[in-house]
Amino acid sequence: MSHLIKFLLCSFLFVISLITTPQPTWAYPFWAQQKFENPREATGKIVCANCHIANMPTRAEVPQSVAANSVFKTVVEIPYKKELQEIGADGSKVPLQVGAVVMLPDGFKLAPQERWTDEIREETQGVYFTQYSEDQENILLVGPLPGDQNREIVFPILSPDPTKDKNIHFGKYQIHVGGNRGRGQVYPTGEKSNNNLFTSSKAGTITSINTNEDGTQVINLSNDEGETFAENIPAGTTLLVKEGETIEAGYKLTDDPNVGGFGQLDTEIVLQSKARVIGLIIFFIGVGLSQIMLVLKKKQVEKVQSAEGV
Repeated sequence: MSHLIKFLLCSFLFVISLITTPQPTWAYPFWAQQKFENPREATGKIVCANCHIANMPTRAEVPQSVAANSVFKTVVEIPYKKELQEIGADGSKVPLQVGAVVMLPDGFKLAPQERWTDEIREETQGVYFTQYSEDQENILLVGPLPGDQNREIVFPILSPDPTKDKNIHFGKYQIHVGGNRGRGQVYPTGEKSNNNLFTSSKAGTITSINTNEDGTQVINLSNDEGETFAENIPAGTTLLVKEGETIEAGYKLTDDPNVGGFGQLDTEIVLQSKARVIGLIIFFIGVGLSQIMLVLKKKQVEKVQSAEGV
């Protein structure tokens, strides 16, 4: 009896911790974190696209250049129609959620909160940032978040200082951004989610359609050889077939409920040296003064020549 009480107490505390404590490892890209050491494949594709197979636009606002050891904003825009809803895991209609991944150059990382401005604090209210892994602080993740309130996600970034880290150099770097809205169509195990189109694996005639208490459905079929088989359909999907209908292999059994998708893009940023900027300004001033002096000298010569001619 005491073991049962301990088990129930531990279970209760575990559930409470899930509700009250933010858990980065259970965030939106949980499966990507578990399956891949790096979220960007050699082909350039971000692995989120393996499960969120629909292609949707994603935009990003990144400054052209930043100074060393400075805080700047990277804004990821995840557009979609506000009134859209999708099928939840339990089959009910739910609002879309969003998530984003920002892959920064080595040395760049999330800015510490003590360096956030009041504007950044306001723009990131309710947003939790996590690292892809403990040793990859330059890869930042966000989500899931309510999509209707977070079509733009602001990432406060701290640039590195090459004078303090000899592995960092001034110059141009690439940033890879991914934005997702809605649930995935495929689980990492390879199984389809209910946010997908289901087709028949074989040809046959539908003998019956059974609906279970949890909303899942079973389509029973038989073929000309007398074989019987079943197609399991998850909750929330809309059937396009009925009993007595004869179908071919690959025939659509349900509609396609997906209204979300994933999009990615690559952009660039320049880590700029203040000394170089000052030097460039001095150079431009020198060139400008030289041009002015040449014009003045030319006018002086023309004036002398005109006087000698007289």
